[in-house]
Amino acid sequence: MSATIERLETWLVDLPTIRPHKLSMTTMGCQTLVILRLTRSDGICGLGEATTIGGLSYGVESPEGIKSALDNYLAPLLTGQPADDINPLLARINSAVKGNTFAKSAIETALLDAKGKALGLPVSALLGGALSERLPVLWTLASGDTAKDIAEGEKLLAEGRHRAFKLKIGARDLETDLAHTCAIVEALGDRASIRVDVNQAWDASTAARGCAELSAMGVDLIEQPVSAHDRDALVRLSHRGRAAILADEAVASAEDGFDIARRGFSGAYALKIAKAGGPASVLRLAHVAQAAGIGLYGGTMLEGTIGTVASLHAWSTLPMQWGTEMFGPLLLKDDIVARPLSFADACVTLPQTLGLGVALDEDKLRHYSRK
Repeated sequence: MSATIERLETWLVDLPTIRPHKLSMTTMGCQTLVILRLTRSDGICGLGEATTIGGLSYGVESPEGIKSALDNYLAPLLTGQPADDINPLLARINSAVKGNTFAKSAIETALLDAKGKALGLPVSALLGGALSERLPVLWTLASGDTAKDIAEGEKLLAEGRHRAFKLKIGARDLETDLAHTCAIVEALGDRASIRVDVNQAWDASTAARGCAELSAMGVDLIEQPVSAHDRDALVRLSHRGRAAILADEAVASAEDGFDIARRGFSGAYALKIAKAGGPASVLRLAHVAQAAGIGLYGGTMLEGTIGTVASLHAWSTLPMQWGTEMFGPLLLKDDIVARPLSFADACVTLPQTLGLGVALDEDKLRHYSRK
C-alpha cells in the first residue's frame, strides 16, 4: 500500500543576519524563514522552506501570510492524499489556490525530499540528474558603506571564498550609486567579477544612463534595473552596452520568460524556486530560456539552508552560465540544520545523500521559532 500524507507542520523562524543587508526597498537585520515538515504514513518526513525578503517590502507574500496559506488552505488539500504522486498533488493545489508560489515551493520541496528518501535518491536525481556537484556562488556586498564593502570583499578574496560580488544599489541617487560602484570596481574588479542589482529602482531614462555608465566602468551584469512591468525597457537595455542584463522580478514563470524572449530579450534570467513555485516548476522557465538562447543564473531569496539546498538541486541539473548567488546561509548568524553546507573555493557543494540531504536541528528550531 502506498504511503499517504499524514500531516504538515509549519514554523516561523527568525534568524539574525551577520550585518545589516541594505537593498533598494529595505534594510534587513533579521531573516524570517517559514519551515515546513511533511510527514507521511510510512514515517518518512520531507522538509521545505518558504522565505521572502523584508516582510511585504519585496513582494506580495509575507512570512505570516505564507504560514497561513500552508496551514489553512494547502495542508487540508494534501492530507490523506498519495504522497508519491507529486504532479497530481501540484495540480490539485494549483487548481484550488491561486498564486502563493512561495508556499507552493515549500510544499513541492517537501514532497521531493520525502520521495527522494523513500526511493534512496537525492532530489537532483528526481529532477533528471546533476551535471555538477559543486556550483559557483557569489557574495553580495550590501552594507551600504563603500569602505566596509571593499574591506569585506578583500577579506573574502583573501580567504578564497568568493570570486564574484554583487552590489545592491538603487536606494540612493544615481550619482552616489555610480560613485560607490566605481570605487568597488577599481578596488576589486581586477580579481573578481562585479555585478549590481538595482531591484527595479530606476525608471527607463535613469536606467539608460545608469546601465551605460556601469557597463563602461566594467560591471559584468546588471540585475533588474527597471520595473518588472516595463518589459520593453528591459529588452531595449539588453541590447546596449557590454554588461549583460539580468531579468529577475520580471520572470516569475515560464510564461513570463516566453513573453520577454518573444520581445527580443538578450541577457540572462534569474531563476528562483519561490517565484516559480518549486524546484521542478522552475525548470520550465529554465527550459524556455535555453530554447531562446538566454543565459541562466541561480537566484536566491536569502533562504536558509533548506531553501538553498532545494535550489541547488535544481541548479545542478542545468548549465548555469552566470553561476549562482546561493549564499543565504552565510548571511545568517545561525541556522536550524544539523550540518551546514560546505562553502569553499568560490563554490558550494551539493549534498549527495538522500532527498535534500539536510536534517533539522530540533533544539535550534525550537529556540528560534516565533512563539
